[in-house]
Amino acid sequence: MSTHAHETDENAQWLTQEAYDRLKAELEHLSGPGRQEIVDRIESAREEGDLKENGGYHAAKEEQGKAEARIRYLTDLLENAYVGDAPAGDGTVVPGMVVTAKIAGNTMTFLFGNREIAGNSDLEVYSASSPIGAAINGAKAGDSLSYAAPNGKEILVEIVSAEPFTG
Repeated sequence: MSTHAHETDENAQWLTQEAYDRLKAELEHLSGPGRQEIVDRIESAREEGDLKENGGYHAAKEEQGKAEARIRYLTDLLENAYVGDAPAGDGTVVPGMVVTAKIAGNTMTFLFGNREIAGNSDLEVYSASSPIGAAINGAKAGDSLSYAAPNGKEILVEIVSAEPFTG
């Protein structure tokens, strides 16, 4: 894996090339034609008169707020993303790995990293900034560790395996 300035950046998220391209296309649509479609809907709803009782106007304004938030999120994510091949499959838990772990006695399999990598897969995702993510980042298959859950309880985790996410 090539070393990249963003790899050590606390905010950097690892993305597959596929996820990066998909998110970039979504951002281009949202900030171009998507933004214009919403503005047009707001305009035509505004022309219908009384805004207090205009459901179409309020729905379009709400959609605009959500779209603008998504644009800000994607812009930040893509500017700070580290794009590259999946990490080496050496059993180390790093972003981009599918992890199988026994958590409080229950075996779970999840993607470790940014939820955007998962795309349409139905894998559960834990980010490196979540309590469990912070605890397991850098652990290896066979490691046992614990972390403090939001309720203060210590939860035991045993890493069973960590395999590169293939999409």
